[in-house]
Amino acid sequence: MGLDHDEAPVLDALARYHAVDELGFTPPGHKQARGADPRARKVLGDAVFYGDVLASGGLDDRLTRGQILKRAESLMADAVHAEHTFFSTCGSSLSVKAAMLTVTSPHRSLLVGRDAHKSVIAGLILAGVEPVWIEPQWDTERHLAHPPSPAAFDEAFGGNPDADGALVTSPTPYGAAADLAGIAEVCHRYGKPLIVDEAWGAHLPFHQQLPSWAMDAGADVCVTSIHKMGSGLEQGSVFHLQGDLIDPADLASRADLLGTTSPNVLIYAGIDAWRRQMAQNGNALMGRALDLAARTRADIEAIDGIHVNDASDFCGPNLAAQFDPLPVVMDVSALGTTGYWAADWLRSHHHIDAHLFDHRRISAQITHADDEDTTGRLLDALHDLSRHATDLSRAPRVDVPSPADLRMKQTCLPRDAYFSPHIDVPVAQAAGRVAAEMITPYPPGIPAVLPGEELTEPVLRYLSTGVQAGMNLPDAADASLKTIRVVAAG
Repeated sequence: MGLDHDEAPVLDALARYHAVDELGFTPPGHKQARGADPRARKVLGDAVFYGDVLASGGLDDRLTRGQILKRAESLMADAVHAEHTFFSTCGSSLSVKAAMLTVTSPHRSLLVGRDAHKSVIAGLILAGVEPVWIEPQWDTERHLAHPPSPAAFDEAFGGNPDADGALVTSPTPYGAAADLAGIAEVCHRYGKPLIVDEAWGAHLPFHQQLPSWAMDAGADVCVTSIHKMGSGLEQGSVFHLQGDLIDPADLASRADLLGTTSPNVLIYAGIDAWRRQMAQNGNALMGRALDLAARTRADIEAIDGIHVNDASDFCGPNLAAQFDPLPVVMDVSALGTTGYWAADWLRSHHHIDAHLFDHRRISAQITHADDEDTTGRLLDALHDLSRHATDLSRAPRVDVPSPADLRMKQTCLPRDAYFSPHIDVPVAQAAGRVAAEMITPYPPGIPAVLPGEELTEPVLRYLSTGVQAGMNLPDAADASLKTIRVVAAG
């Protein structure tokens, strides 16, 4: 007998909690908004506080005999064709670490695409795992990385047969997707599990015109952020599991090791509601979003100086395998400016926030929540941007290295460099030194510098010119990059 997707266990339990007038002498201390600052209640609304209850000993009883969370997770697994699903209120940054620590362990190795998010690198640092870097497929014309190929993973396993598994990011924040079925086949031929960081792919299971969903493609575990392309609240994440290469109890234990003991029920409720929404109406909602994105893309392409990247730009031999059209990635280089300046101009003049921006591109993320009104406002702003291109032509240029120059030598484990004694040196004196920190242009959050890498002049020049052009480096000890943190000599 199938599961009932009309049910939303977390939301239903919250309704019952209020219906019986449950009274808690427990955290949270605001006690159903009664103790909250009235000024906070005015801005946030009381619903936020009413939904903020303990998960066990509140939403469920102290022994969680109602199985509220487990039932919600089972419904999610059923909706996306997984065998097991786990909810997280700490974002996919935690979920991907839990997956990594289940597949590998300290002093072991893991195949990792070098285009991984900084949270993956944090997992390597925390676990003391040796990364075997898999090179992305580089578009040298557009200065853009696409996911690695199955052949690259095959070659890496051939040279590193003791590696515990592999991790690939797909889709990228730019909408480029890997050949997941091919990579999964390679991993399983070697008897190793595949982790997919699918943070940008929560919507993929719900429409056939979208790139392959990791579980359908044969991945062993994948991580998705419900808040990115779905209707969940920020920090809402799930990880899905199938097959017999990973023990579900081990994955649950690693998540418990890293996660909070005070999960936010509001985040659980958002995940639960998204599953029900998509199980019931997902295909129609995604279909409308795809149609809207197609019209919006065509309208933007007609604007002078703006090119919308599509599958013909991103997919093909030695490029991405599939393409998600909902991240509308626009090349603004023909306007004579950078994505940084274009994004700042749109925010200051039209209160439009771009999702992603780099030395030549901005991205407008379309989801099932958008309509003709929101995209119409975007189009008006982009037309105005084009008309004011001369105002933006003074944007500083970013000195982007070639793929070969972008890659630096890994001299020691990221963990060893990160925890080593360090000093801060002027960036002009940093070439040849070993980095002791991560330096990550954000968004999209892919580190340009990793702890343990030997710094080179091309990468330092790229970051220095990037900062001058408006690049954000939130994890650098010195965000202005006047100095850089390196391993102390001796």
